[in-house]
Amino acid sequence: MLIGIDANEANLTPNLVGINEYAFNLLWAISNLQSEHKFVIYLKTPPRKTLPPERWDWKYRIIPFPKFWTQTRLPFDLFFHKPRPDVFFSMTHYAPRWSPIPTVVAIMDLGFLQTPEQFTPRDFSQLKSWTGYSVKNATKIIAISQYTKQDIIKNYNKNPADIVVTPLGYNAKIFKKSDKPKKPYILFLSSLKPSKNVEGLIKAFDLLKIKNLKLKIVGKKAWLYDQIFSLVKQLGLEDKVKFTGFVEESQKPVLMSQAAAFVMPSFYEGFGIPVLEAMACGTPVVVSNVASLPEVAGDAGIYVDPKSIDSIAAGIKMALGSKRQEFVHAGLKRVKLFSWAKTAQLTLKCLETATANH
Repeated sequence: MLIGIDANEANLTPNLVGINEYAFNLLWAISNLQSEHKFVIYLKTPPRKTLPPERWDWKYRIIPFPKFWTQTRLPFDLFFHKPRPDVFFSMTHYAPRWSPIPTVVAIMDLGFLQTPEQFTPRDFSQLKSWTGYSVKNATKIIAISQYTKQDIIKNYNKNPADIVVTPLGYNAKIFKKSDKPKKPYILFLSSLKPSKNVEGLIKAFDLLKIKNLKLKIVGKKAWLYDQIFSLVKQLGLEDKVKFTGFVEESQKPVLMSQAAAFVMPSFYEGFGIPVLEAMACGTPVVVSNVASLPEVAGDAGIYVDPKSIDSIAAGIKMALGSKRQEFVHAGLKRVKLFSWAKTAQLTLKCLETATANH
């Protein structure tokens, strides 16, 4: 079988976050599978050197003309270029607008439907419209969590049998337990935007009033982040709260390993890869009791109500308390259930079944 993949998200930037991280790691994992299939990877621009190298069963097809690429240029190529793939996989919310072959689309989450005010009217309209037709036209849909699957069913009335859940993985080669001593800081690692509830975390940290404890906030500025910095100044926490900005993947394991606790008090998450990374590094995780996070942390998580400052503070206190080692051991056991190889295997099986009735 010839499998076509839109891997542009893996090729956009070396700064891997969110869907870029998903696409990059999954692409490598698929390329490493022992498979009888051939793959053609569709890109708008030449592949970065960090992508899997070409070989006899793994080729790149560069199609320029990036404007409205999935609406015009890509569909044209799928209709008229030969050989035509047997199935086409979009590693993003946007599948080709028209397709002569079965399509599979990956959906990270539908959080944008709950918070349209966080987008410009134009961006929200495009995101809603293009995701809508992609889901409607798809033969199969990949959801990265059961929570996302239920959201797709609820919002798009899609047959549950056509939605395949493929939990994500982490890089076990670099995220692992270290013997180095912990340092007195709490770690948050993700993009700075309202859904991450960074303001709630800062208020909870301030409530604790623990001497010498610091809060490290790691991640790029996404949108509507000014209030986060204003709050730190308002509470007089400039000496206790440190913003590092985006950090390279190679720097994350040290931050994870040395943290006293990792906290992700999000209002909404499609999955939450940093939770896996923190557990793999032997760091207890404090996470929201909503969305997909309970699926990720399982019995290793310390759960909090993201809408309650007191609850978040109590969760952090528990992570630093007498039962800390219990959560560490549970986390190290939990992460063994997740890997990018498993994600790739489930993804490939979904692509194979998408051609069954065509």
